[in-house]
Amino acid sequence: MCAKPNFDRPIAHRGLHDRGRGIIENTASAFAAAIEGGYAIECDVQLSRDGIPMIFHDDDLDRLTGVAGPVGARTMAELSSYALLDSAAGDTPQRFDEFLAQIDGRVLLQIELKQQPNQAATEVLAQTVMDALKSYRGPVTLESFDPKLLIEVRKRGATMPIGIVTYGYDEPEWDQHLSDATKFMLRHLLHWPLSRFDFISCRDKSLDLPAVRLFRSFGVPVTAWTIKSPAAALAVLGKADQIVFEGFDPPSA
Repeated sequence: MCAKPNFDRPIAHRGLHDRGRGIIENTASAFAAAIEGGYAIECDVQLSRDGIPMIFHDDDLDRLTGVAGPVGARTMAELSSYALLDSAAGDTPQRFDEFLAQIDGRVLLQIELKQQPNQAATEVLAQTVMDALKSYRGPVTLESFDPKLLIEVRKRGATMPIGIVTYGYDEPEWDQHLSDATKFMLRHLLHWPLSRFDFISCRDKSLDLPAVRLFRSFGVPVTAWTIKSPAAALAVLGKADQIVFEGFDPPSA
C-alpha cells in the first residue's frame, strides 16, 4: 500500500461548479473556483479516440455539449473544440496535461479514471495518465470504480494513493450491465487482493456496507460522495473521513 492520502479539506465534486452562474462541472472555471475557495478537487478523466486523456465525466457528449455520441469516438482536437453548454467563460473540455498545469500542485487532486469499454483502452488510459503525472509536483490521488484500472496504474509504478469508488450496486439504471456475481464482488470489495486500494470513495447512502465499515475500522480512509447539503454532511459524520460535495460551500478546513 502507498502512504495514506491527506484528506484534510472538503473535496469539490468536479470542481466548484454552479451552472446557474455559468460555471460548468469539470472545467477550468470550476477548478479555479475550488482553488479560490480553499477546497481539494475531484475530477474525471476519459479517453479520446486518439488516446489522449481528457477531463470529462459522461461517456456521451450530449448532456454537456449538445453534440451527439460517445466521448471515445471523438479526437482530442474535436473534444477541445466543443464549447460546454451554459459556460459563461466558453470553457471546453481540457486535456489532462492542461488540467495539471492549471492546478500546479496548489490543492489535493482526487482523480477518477472512468471505466473503459475494453482492456486495451483501460491500459491506454492508465499509461497516458501515469505518463502525464511523472512530471507533476503536487498532492494527487487516483481512483476508479473499475478495479482493473487500479491494477494497471500499479503496474505502471503508481506511488500516489489509489482508491476504489464504490456503492451498494443496487441501482439498476447504473449497473444493469453487470452480472449478479460481479455486483457481489464489487459490493463487498472482494477484489482487494488484486487492487490493493489505499482508500475508499463511497456513496453516502452506502457507507454502512459491511466491507466499507470493515476496511475503515482497519484505518483505510473513506470519502463520501456526493454530499449536497449541510444536513447531508452532518449525516455522514463518524462514517467517513471527508466529503466530496457540490451545491453548497462547506467550511474549507
